[in-house]
Order: sequence, then structure tokens, then C-alpha cells
Amino acid sequence: MPAAAELAEAPSRLLSRRALYEDVADRLRQQIFARELEPGSWIDEQKLCAEYGISRTPLREALKVLAVEGLVTMRLRRGAYVTEMSSQDVAQVYHLLALLESDAAGEVARSASDAQLEALEALHQRLEKQQRQHDAFFAANERFHLELLEIAGNRWRTQIVTDLRKVMKLNRHHSLFKRGRIAESLAEHRALMQALRERDAKAATRLMRAHFENGLAAAA
Repeated sequence: MPAAAELAEAPSRLLSRRALYEDVADRLRQQIFARELEPGSWIDEQKLCAEYGISRTPLREALKVLAVEGLVTMRLRRGAYVTEMSSQDVAQVYHLLALLESDAAGEVARSASDAQLEALEALHQRLEKQQRQHDAFFAANERFHLELLEIAGNRWRTQIVTDLRKVMKLNRHHSLFKRGRIAESLAEHRALMQALRERDAKAATRLMRAHFENGLAAAA
């Protein structure tokens, strides 16, 4: 990510790759995920413009991008706020993820190649090794789920799930924060991998749905 000075001093170079507001959106997104900008907090545009060394235009374009993703909420005459997840929001997102990813799991069990299943197995083994390192575990867990979606091969489903997973990072009560949930999640992944290896689409669908139902219960 370019430093603030680079954003200010070399806009033409950045624009040769992509629009400046996309770099700004990336930086804002990471600040939100890192809780440098807390859910529910007002986004001080003037302060951020000074911090990034940019004008209001690319910042406002970046905020529009994050609003579409659901990470930012725009309020009439009040500006932009980091979206805050209610318990209902969390339940609704988990419900959609359960539907979409369980469908993908069934598709993978039916049609994935042996090489694709080996790639999933490698990601699962990474999860097993990183269960005591929470940040690394979260990243590997997301990579596993996104790889499963890629193998399933529906780009529209992948796009929707990717956006939903961004929003889930706003949840203050992430299911994996609960004591013992990482071990439970790993056990669920093991069962899912077994169903995928056995090409049991019904079991893979059922196990993935249960995985999200258990995650929601832990996040409550």
C-alpha cells in the first residue's frame, strides 16, 4: 500500500495502474478491519484527507465503494459511518453464507478433480497447524472457504460470499473468538473434508450448513 506521501505526490503514476480512489478504498478497508476505525464510528473526512495527503474527491469515491460493500453506511447530512452489525444483521449474513457455501460444498464433492481436493486438503492442514495462532488461523480459514468457492466455479456466488465475508469482519463477536470454538471448527472441517474425499455431496452440503449454524450459535 503506498504511503500517504506517495498518494499525494504521484497521482499520475497511481492512475496508470488504477484509479487513486481504489488505493484509498484499500487503505480504508484495512483500517476498518484492523479496528483503527471502529464499527459505529463517524468517518472524519477532513482528518483522513490530511492523513492520506489527498483531496476529498478520491476519499468520497472510496467511501462509495465501501458503502456498496456494506462496510460503510452513508447518512443524509451526517456523513459516513463504519457499519455496525446488529444481532439480526449477523444472523442474516450467517444464513446467506450457510445457503451459498453449503451449495458450493455439494458441488465440490460432485465435480472437483483430485488435484483440487488435494489443494483443499493442503489448506486444511495449514488450519490444523495454526490453530494456536489466531490471526493466522482466521486468514487460513477464509482462504479455505474461498478456495472451495473457486473450485465450485460459480463466480456470482463467489462475489456475493466475498462481500458478505467482508461485512462479517465488522462483527464484534466473531464466533472464533469464543473459547473452544476453534477446536470445534477444526472438527467440523475434518468431517467436511472426509465427505469431500468420499464424494458424498449430501453429507458435504449438510456439514457445511451445520458449520455455519454452529458458528452463529457461538457468535451470539
